[in-house]
Amino acid sequence: MNVKVIKSNRKTISIQINPDLSVTLRVPLRISKRDIEKILEEKRDWIEKHIEKVKAGNEARDEGTQRLSVEELKSLADRALAYIPSRVRHFAPLVGVSYGRITIRNQKTRWGSCSGKGNLNFNCLLMLTLPEVIDYVVVHELCHRKEMNHSKRFWGEVEKVIPNYKEMEKWLKTNGSALIRRSPM
Repeated sequence: MNVKVIKSNRKTISIQINPDLSVTLRVPLRISKRDIEKILEEKRDWIEKHIEKVKAGNEARDEGTQRLSVEELKSLADRALAYIPSRVRHFAPLVGVSYGRITIRNQKTRWGSCSGKGNLNFNCLLMLTLPEVIDYVVVHELCHRKEMNHSKRFWGEVEKVIPNYKEMEKWLKTNGSALIRRSPM
């Protein structure tokens, strides 16, 4: 069993089964190695049961998924590079922020991200979504220039520009994983 232990300033213990079937164990800073081994032994049945659930879910989702070729992915990236920066230029003044470099990537878990320096990253698979979803992701990342979190203030900033942002978020939650799974392995 592949287990990653993350110690942090927390009071509780958390066990997470990841899509790659590895296990992440989050524990308080002061916990001993022996206590970690004891926890893993006590929770072994639970962990194995949930690994099987994730494995079954992965197999079910992968059936019938038509993966993109490397050429198709490159074409999406080229289209994203031609389209998304213009949307960033359009929305940045509406949000009231500046930004740094724009990068297009094929990401496995994110639609976009914003660095502390204001650099923006966008997933090329956004080109498989609706234009209003792309606009939502662009505004979402630009709003991180004001709030580097997902607080009420952050969502208030998003809502000022995209009043129906919850619909876009729901669309991504409903359809996003199927799009991400189309990425070449």
